[in-house]
Amino acid sequence: MVDYAECSRKMVEILGLKYEPVAIKLIKKGESLPEGYQEPEKRLRHCQSIMKAKKGECLLLPAGKHACPVGASALGLMPIPDKVASGHFHHNMGMYRSEEAAKHTMDVRPKLEPGSLEATLVCPLSKVKIAPDVIVITGTPEQVYWLLPAAVSYDHGGRVTIEIAPVQGSCADSTIRPYLTGVPNVSFGCVGCRKYTEIAPEEMFIGFPADKLESTLESLERLNEKAIPFCRERSATT
Repeated sequence: MVDYAECSRKMVEILGLKYEPVAIKLIKKGESLPEGYQEPEKRLRHCQSIMKAKKGECLLLPAGKHACPVGASALGLMPIPDKVASGHFHHNMGMYRSEEAAKHTMDVRPKLEPGSLEATLVCPLSKVKIAPDVIVITGTPEQVYWLLPAAVSYDHGGRVTIEIAPVQGSCADSTIRPYLTGVPNVSFGCVGCRKYTEIAPEEMFIGFPADKLESTLESLERLNEKAIPFCRERSATT
């Protein structure tokens, strides 16, 4: 069994994170809801649940407790609303020049099949009691920078391909894409999370598959032996 609390402690210490990593479990349709976790009193957006979890709350959100139908549809909790699928919603918001452009974004976004998910469990990494599917971290670009080589290229080299959009930063880009592809993904946030949560202008997200948590942490510890302190000491003197 992975010691999630110890992994969380080490990541916070090495990277200097302000907030704890967040563990996300995607509970499939037909699976029993895990016991011992509370549902929020009010409906929450997926991004809002991440913000609460990074500060210590553990939340179980069935489909009916998700406040954002755009995010919930990417998570496979419900069908995509017609106005979102057509592009009308995001065009009307002013995010795209045309409904066609907004529709294209919805067509190609990472998503699960509608109705394939029963609920999401969103917890601080140190408090999760069942194996999560994805880990999402809120941090600065410098902190996210070190997680990418730790999670991808430290052992085998190569380059990292990131896929993002100006919408659905925490749900589609930081949760579903790592879940579907098995590789980390970065997001600068989105119009929704930047309006409805307290994410700072200088913060961003990175999500990576939870089954790579231990190997990512091991690589991060190796990077912290030389590369991380070298860069941080140098930048402090320039």
